[in-house]
Amino acid sequence: MKRSRAIAGSAALAVAGLATMATATTASAAPTAAAYNGACGSGYSVVNSVPVTGKGTVYLTYSARTGKNCVVTVRNSPGSPVYMYTYLTATDGSSDWVYDSGNYTSYAGPVYLPAKGRCVDWGGTIESVSVSVSGSNCGRMAAGVVTHH
Repeated sequence: MKRSRAIAGSAALAVAGLATMATATTASAAPTAAAYNGACGSGYSVVNSVPVTGKGTVYLTYSARTGKNCVVTVRNSPGSPVYMYTYLTATDGSSDWVYDSGNYTSYAGPVYLPAKGRCVDWGGTIESVSVSVSGSNCGRMAAGVVTHH
């Protein structure tokens, strides 16, 4: 199996970034990460997630049965309502953006998009902290992995 230099370089940067994040996390008392809450329903499994620094986590889930992705943004610690936002769209522009926003006590979403075999853009906001992921989870292959046959 061959990998392009760009992908190998990206992988090295990703590993370096994870190492830096791990160092930063262990150097401070980080809040417990929000666990996926099952809000997308039965049959959906977490396929990707990204932390909303110090606030919570955005989860991308997928149902092989329906071919739909689902995104939910979950707070680390539920409490008084705060502004939250979550979104999902196809990277290729073939779908409208689906989103949910408002003042919530524990999570925003779920939002759903039929995206079997397509890359998706997704993310979320808790209070003033936002995170987004572009061009990920393209069908059966995880983002950043290239396989040559």
